[in-house]
Amino acid sequence: MSAQDKLASTMTADLLEKSWSAKESWRVFGIMAEFVEATERLNSIQPAVSIFGSARTLPDHPHYKLAEQIARQLSDAGFSVISGGGPGIMKAANKGAYSGKSLSVGLNIQLPHEQHSNAYQDVSQTFRHFFARKYMFVKFATAYVVMPGGFGTLDELMEALTLVQTGKTRKMPIILVCSDFWGGMLDWFRQLLVAENMISAEDMDLVQVIDEPHQVVNAIFQYYETRGFEPSAAEREIQLNL
Repeated sequence: MSAQDKLASTMTADLLEKSWSAKESWRVFGIMAEFVEATERLNSIQPAVSIFGSARTLPDHPHYKLAEQIARQLSDAGFSVISGGGPGIMKAANKGAYSGKSLSVGLNIQLPHEQHSNAYQDVSQTFRHFFARKYMFVKFATAYVVMPGGFGTLDELMEALTLVQTGKTRKMPIILVCSDFWGGMLDWFRQLLVAENMISAEDMDLVQVIDEPHQVVNAIFQYYETRGFEPSAAEREIQLNL
């Protein structure tokens, strides 16, 4: 290969790299815009409870009906309900809240398959990036209610546990609903993670397992009865560094 050919090849590679670099730069602006827009729109929804669960749960499934009941009782108790805005448990949560006294909020995500927005949302915010969407679940939550679900639900649960455990967000109730579903996972935590000193025994106290809708609502009120729902100045500072 001649020097001229080598130079041409190098210049082509440089142009491609600059093109990708420019795209990445504009992508950063898009991410920033998602954060700003969502923060401004959602600032008025607190106190709020984030409900997670499977997108594949059908309306005739007991988990769907239970999620709808929990969301309705939370809404009537004065909590906005935040879900992923899609089908399954997300739809059940929005539907229950939509019928109640408080706001039903959907944080929708653009996906190539499975996700589509449900009709039961007073406030609907759409994201292109998972991490911006997950940030909003955490930032505006007073508590997490986690129904049975798959990889996405487990991802959201583990992120919430990690942020609370490491002090990167304020402590709050993390409630697992359906003890028969979560029991095996919690046993594995105790028998392996605690036993191998990968987490401390006290970390198991970060989660509660509750099956009855009214008990979910009561647990959240009991947690905040001596301090109120508003984050303290120190907790606000922590939230800035999520």
